Amino acid sequence: MPPNTLAQTALPGQVPMPMNNVSTILWRERQLLELLLFKLEEEQLLLAAGRVRWLAKAAHEVETVLGEIKAAELARSMEVDAAARELGLGPNPSLGELIDIAPEPWRGILADHRDAFLTMTQEILSVAGSNRELLARGQRAVQDALVFVNGVDADTYTPGGNRSDRSSSPVLVNEVL
Repeated sequence: MPPNTLAQTALPGQVPMPMNNVSTILWRERQLLELLLFKLEEEQLLLAAGRVRWLAKAAHEVETVLGEIKAAELARSMEVDAAARELGLGPNPSLGELIDIAPEPWRGILADHRDAFLTMTQEILSVAGSNRELLARGQRAVQDALVFVNGVDADTYTPGGNRSDRSSSPVLVNEVL
């Protein structure tokens, strides 16, 4: 089928179904990415406030949204393949390839979706990175507290790779500093 068949077969005022379906599923994915960002920011607030009681629930909610995103990605893949066939493209085209060949107004609509995905992806990566850093700091603080209380450094190993049972010497804390 020639590349412009979709534009030629649609009657004036008629929306080509495959492109409408692609746009609908892309909107759904954008909503899910926004929800993921929200859940990650909730997780970040809990971490920053030291409210570990709800951390497992927050992490579960992030995993649930990720599962919904995977399901939406599968649906998008099927809808994009249907639109690609109508546009004369091979299976599994990228969004950029679809944009390059789609007729207006779909070219602009798809480009807007792509731009939103790129922006949200950067935001999600930034928040997820901050969360990892907060978790790492929290873990270090717990390890330091255990060393102080128990006198054993959990991260100490012998040259052979075995865990060391050495106790640290008493710690003198100078509160003036």
